Amino acid sequence: QVQLVESGGGLVQAGGSLRLSCAASGRTFSSYHTGWFRQAPGKEREFVAAISWSGDSTDYADSLKGRFTISKDNAKNTVYLQMNSLKPEDTAVYYCAAKTWGIYSPRNIGLESDYNYWGQGTQVTVSS
Repeated sequence: QVQLVESGGGLVQAGGSLRLSCAASGRTFSSYHTGWFRQAPGKEREFVAAISWSGDSTDYADSLKGRFTISKDNAKNTVYLQMNSLKPEDTAVYYCAAKTWGIYSPRNIGLESDYNYWGQGTQVTVSS
């Protein structure tokens, strides 16, 4: 079992930054991969970024490369999502998710259906 709790969301002006945190508990944190997804109003949930169990591999949605950075601290059982140069279109609920099976592969790490544990989400609102 894995429990995930996101925090760090809020209201920010366009061009600003936020850092989201995902605190994990349960299964050994360094044994599974973690991803961030987001869901904007009226839209389907989409992949944002992922990081391998070791932290050695990361992947991002093409549209977010250069603005978002995912990282993890295995000692703190926490994954972070640093978001810079935020835009109104980044407004969404951001979810942390864990994939506790399989190898890390850039070809499928963005598949929502491969993640078997999810947090409750944190709201990010970017004003123009």
